Amino acid sequence: MSTGFFDGISKVAYEGPNSDNPLAFKHYNPDEVVMGKRMEDHLRFAAAWWHSFAWEGGDPFGGLTFERPWHPQDNMERAKLKADVAFEMFDILNVPFFCWHDADIRPEQGSYEGNLRTLEEITDYICGKMETSKTKCLWGTANMFSHRRWMAGASTNPDPEVFAFAAATVKSCMDATHKMGGANYVLWGGREGYETLLNTDLGQELDHMGRFLNMVVDYKHKIGFKGTILVEPKPQEPSKHQYDYDAATCIGFLRKYGLENEVKLNLEQGHAILAGHSFEHELAVAAAEGMLGSIDMNRNDYQSGWDTDQFPNNVPETALAYYHVLKSGGFSTGGTNFDSKLRRQSLDAEDLIAGHIGGMDVCARGLKAAAAMLEDGGLEKALSDRYAGWETEGAKAMLNSDLDSITQRVLAEGVNPQPRSGRQEILENYVNKFV
Repeated sequence: MSTGFFDGISKVAYEGPNSDNPLAFKHYNPDEVVMGKRMEDHLRFAAAWWHSFAWEGGDPFGGLTFERPWHPQDNMERAKLKADVAFEMFDILNVPFFCWHDADIRPEQGSYEGNLRTLEEITDYICGKMETSKTKCLWGTANMFSHRRWMAGASTNPDPEVFAFAAATVKSCMDATHKMGGANYVLWGGREGYETLLNTDLGQELDHMGRFLNMVVDYKHKIGFKGTILVEPKPQEPSKHQYDYDAATCIGFLRKYGLENEVKLNLEQGHAILAGHSFEHELAVAAAEGMLGSIDMNRNDYQSGWDTDQFPNNVPETALAYYHVLKSGGFSTGGTNFDSKLRRQSLDAEDLIAGHIGGMDVCARGLKAAAAMLEDGGLEKALSDRYAGWETEGAKAMLNSDLDSITQRVLAEGVNPQPRSGRQEILENYVNKFV
């Protein structure tokens, strides 16, 4: 039985770039084959339970603007209604995956026992919905930043009782993700950091965070969870400094605590910008280390200094992002999650559908542009030409030499290199041919 929330909105179909229908796909055709694979299987779209259904339209300066039938989100009846509406949207969009935090899908009970009871109840309810839906779970995670108990962190909290509550919470969320057949489990921080070093033992907190993540990996193997464990870099949101600041920081952390072969990264465009990077940079760093797992495809407003979580609308940026995804071999267990929310003035159910349509179309255009660049090979050839000197036997031998030997060669051969153009403008113009 329909909830009535999306009344009057039909299933979204692909109608092509010439369509004037605002609720039709112009570029996302799930069955279109790109580089030998269906577009749906490349992109692996997921809808975010939190921003699509749990978010109430607030911002740092104002509260609720949305008035949904499941607000306030304080009991199981409304939690189940929210799940019913969610699966109606998944069906309308034909989206293959969803993602969730525990706080999105169950009401806060104020105790671990209460939260466990409601989480188990809603997990069973969602699993029942999945039996008649094509939409699967891309990943689950625990919200360990919203409730006041997490104000000084979760695994990094100075209070060991909070660490214990966090460990039990993650266990319950891993169990729920496993029961839903999730493809990944994400550790999503937020308050794993500090406000001031005056009251922070940074080394101890990092050690506790590393031990916590090792416990998560151990539990994954204990229960036979076949998905990937992911961590999500996110800077300054909301802590002054967070330990999982960016891709490079996370990779160093994982290597320090012996987790580099067990954990990959879930990267978000908005967080990349807050860290002072481009999304393409974060993806390239993770791919270079074999740690690119999944992505949250949202954007920030470049005139705002906080994470605005908007649906993607910049095709050139998206094309360069998928260029690195495809170049690294594409997603295995990961996918493209829309950690994106409507603007506070976009109140209608139709806006929620339109936001996802626009994001999916932009990603489809970006994917096709990225594939065309890879198939053309222009960027790869430019890289090969620029680093060709390192393919010579002399250059390879130099890397296994020492400073004295290299200096003797420079003197003997009169080595005096002249700079060569990096051809940046030419390469930027090349990319623009495809986007």
